[in-house]
Amino acid sequence: MHMVVVVTAGLGVVALILRLFSSQIRKYAAGAMCRSTTRLDGKIALVTGANSGIGKETALDLASRGARVILACRDVEKGEETATEIRTRVGGAKVEVRELDLADTFSIRAFAQRFLREVDHLHILVNNAGIMMCPYMKTADGFEMHIGVNHLGHFLLTYLLIGLLKRSAPSRIVVVSSLAHNFGWIRFHDLHSQGSYNSGLAYCQSKLANVLFTRELARRLNGSNVTVNSVHPGTVRSELVRHSTAMSLLFAFFSMFLKTPKEGAQTSVYCAVAEELQSISGKHFSDCAPAFVAPQGRNEETARKLWDTSFVLFSLVVYIFSNPCFQKHNPPLFSLLVFFYHALVTSKYEYILL
Repeated sequence: MHMVVVVTAGLGVVALILRLFSSQIRKYAAGAMCRSTTRLDGKIALVTGANSGIGKETALDLASRGARVILACRDVEKGEETATEIRTRVGGAKVEVRELDLADTFSIRAFAQRFLREVDHLHILVNNAGIMMCPYMKTADGFEMHIGVNHLGHFLLTYLLIGLLKRSAPSRIVVVSSLAHNFGWIRFHDLHSQGSYNSGLAYCQSKLANVLFTRELARRLNGSNVTVNSVHPGTVRSELVRHSTAMSLLFAFFSMFLKTPKEGAQTSVYCAVAEELQSISGKHFSDCAPAFVAPQGRNEETARKLWDTSFVLFSLVVYIFSNPCFQKHNPPLFSLLVFFYHALVTSKYEYILL
């Protein structure tokens, strides 16, 4: 009984302290705000995963600056609801919705083909969409879902649109990563978690892949007037933790310490519009300022290897599965390429890339 009284009293004291300092706590948790007043009239921006959370707020901000904003969403109906809300909140907003499923290379390629046919320029690409700590699942192409959506899907989308970004230069790419990259390692021997699976580690690996992708892409784009930077949005109240009951409970209990989606979108917006970042590329930002990158996120050899691995995966997918007559006319070669593809998906890279 005595212990119950002590615990209750302790919780009461904590609650009182939180109440007394709630405004200071919220101000600290909110982080920095993007102070840039840059207008984007005549510019075109593409934001993936823009139907909710920080993607929605990023799209709203860019639209309020005059940009034509394309919301790339898996759920088109929800995307249209978001577009309607943005138009209501921003008079004259130019917003449109297009279907994009980053867990399906067919959808990514179809999206890019239509986009390149119908859109003349692309000045801002925000690779925002992502999943977190989901049960073990595979994409349509057999990739583990975290690495498949968070890294490989955006890798392919960016690769397909890079020519348009170059022709539209100066242009910018923003890659939404996470502080979680500090706890990630690229497991080339088991990239798709076939041997063992931990949803938290899979998420961390995918966020590290975002940082490494940014670093390698910046190297390859050097001199093109196209910049790419990664961001940590902060710990944000959003639907991202919906797959984890424990994380959902923690987020609910500590909601005072979390950013709102609008606050979480600030660094993405900053990297997309800030004048002082016009020539900055390959860096990592948090709270609208340069941020620490873990040693494994600065490893150039790992960044190149991840790029090569990603490229080979998609080269095989495109070559094998986009030619309907290929299997019929050359079955032995088709079988061999399918073998190599599945070997890659099951992460036996060291035998193929040497």
